[in-house]
Amino acid sequence: MSTIDPIRLAVIQKQADNISQQMGLIMTRTARSPIFSQSHDFTCFVATARGDIIAQADGIPIHSGGGGFALRAVLAAFDGDIADGDVFLLSDPYVAGGNHLPDWTMIRPVFIDGRLCAFTCNRAHQSDIGGGAAGTYNPEATEIFHEGIRLPVLKLVEAGRLRRDLMNLLLLNSRCPDLMEGDLSAMFGSTRIGGERVAALLRDAGVDEGLRYFEALLDYGEARMRAEIATLPAGTTWHGEDGSDTDCFRKVDVPIRVAVTVRDGALEFDFTGSSPQIAGFKNSSLANTYSSVYVAVATFFDHQLPRNEGLFRAVRIIAPEGSVVNARPPAPMTMCTVYPATDIIYACWKALAQARPERACAGWGKSCYGLSSGLDERGRVFVLYHWHGSSGGGAVMGRDGFGSVGLMISLGGLTLPNVEGYEQSYPVTIRRQEFRTDTAGAGEFRGGAGVDYVCDVHVPTTHAVRSEGVDRPTGYGANGGHDGAAGLLDVEEDGHGARPPPQYGLQRLGPSRIRVRSSAGGGWGDPMRRDPQRVLADVRDEVVGVAAARTVYGVAITPDGRAVDADATARLRAAAHPTPDR
Repeated sequence: MSTIDPIRLAVIQKQADNISQQMGLIMTRTARSPIFSQSHDFTCFVATARGDIIAQADGIPIHSGGGGFALRAVLAAFDGDIADGDVFLLSDPYVAGGNHLPDWTMIRPVFIDGRLCAFTCNRAHQSDIGGGAAGTYNPEATEIFHEGIRLPVLKLVEAGRLRRDLMNLLLLNSRCPDLMEGDLSAMFGSTRIGGERVAALLRDAGVDEGLRYFEALLDYGEARMRAEIATLPAGTTWHGEDGSDTDCFRKVDVPIRVAVTVRDGALEFDFTGSSPQIAGFKNSSLANTYSSVYVAVATFFDHQLPRNEGLFRAVRIIAPEGSVVNARPPAPMTMCTVYPATDIIYACWKALAQARPERACAGWGKSCYGLSSGLDERGRVFVLYHWHGSSGGGAVMGRDGFGSVGLMISLGGLTLPNVEGYEQSYPVTIRRQEFRTDTAGAGEFRGGAGVDYVCDVHVPTTHAVRSEGVDRPTGYGANGGHDGAAGLLDVEEDGHGARPPPQYGLQRLGPSRIRVRSSAGGGWGDPMRRDPQRVLADVRDEVVGVAAARTVYGVAITPDGRAVDADATARLRAAAHPTPDR
């Protein structure tokens, strides 16, 4: 057997990544729902015929990290019955390798001369799949049957022919069938074009040779990950903990605890001691827990590591059944891709930071917004996510956190839509969207600021609230950095004055005003080490106030607000860190 050419290996990885990116562009340009065309709440990936992901360059990391579970569910359910022209669809987290019900995964096999060679996949969060609340996020759910239609592995297209009976069943179970039909067509198109380009890539390389390089990509990912692990002390265990303060119905601690150990050249993540599964919809499926750990690992170590499933051959996960990280049916879990996914990632980050403090990641503020659903002026159901009230991101060494960047589990892959476009698409007026002053976690590298967001909703709606980031700071600081500020959520209806809604729940409102003061990201490192010129820029941008610049960062600003008072700053910082007597 010939050796693997590293240059050719890199080229094939780039080609596979580009295919997933092209699939994403097709989805964005042809999908009907704003959740896809504007916000990019989907992920495209490419896998081997065995179900191992080799490329996931476009989309949201929490979607694709556990995508192998879905692929292997298809292979198990249709063993010996997968043909050219078939297309599969699935969602269920208990029987089909899904992460949560709204994410429908479309999987298309790629055949060359009658031989199964690969799969192209698109996992996309549908606008509505039925259940007890429009938009599928039902904070009152106590079992999965309250959350919408459950899809086992279905063969939606058989040998190139759409099964209209199944399509009608899917559309009948959505409050937005027109959106769903258009979005499923976009998913068909993205996976079809992706499949054609994967086949062309393999033919150009020679099919057998191309498949050998696909396997080499996985081997390379494993080798790189094991090299990273080898830099950690073997046999040492680090502990991390994060979690929630509510089970969606009452205030109660819901801890997620992890012990991370280097063992036999691999990283072991043991979640023994985490909370039992809870009443509300923040339980995690096993696929989602694996995906969360994979996100934590891939983001903590060298950013040039390949993003394929070979990376995770060197990761072992212990997730006790019946716990919040591996719930038993019929526990609800629609919220799992956000919480507890974020909590799992944070617990892993905190543990790993003890081994490599310089790589510590500060926490992103947890979300404070919900979604509004109702009928627009033409009598059609709409589902509006208040994404413009997103929280700030956490800092890392060398870079400030991003301001109002969206959910942590998307790592910036979820696009905040254009305000004017939103006002054209929905019966709303967005009155304000501006950064909050003195909320970003202070540090040598500061956290991202939250925003003050005010939205007038002009028609009656159901407001599905999931405000995890209120009441307490959630964007934790790292290596001496400060926590980001907690968030606030208020709702005003019919001029009765603003009042906070329940942290989780459904509100049935008339025309209303929703105000989100979103939480902020944590800082990294001692604030007194921040470059004074960067503090000045923050003051001029109104992210940091003049008083906080002086008391928190030790930076004095001249009365005109245009420069740093160097002498006063030196005195402030010397007083904060006096030189020891010799």
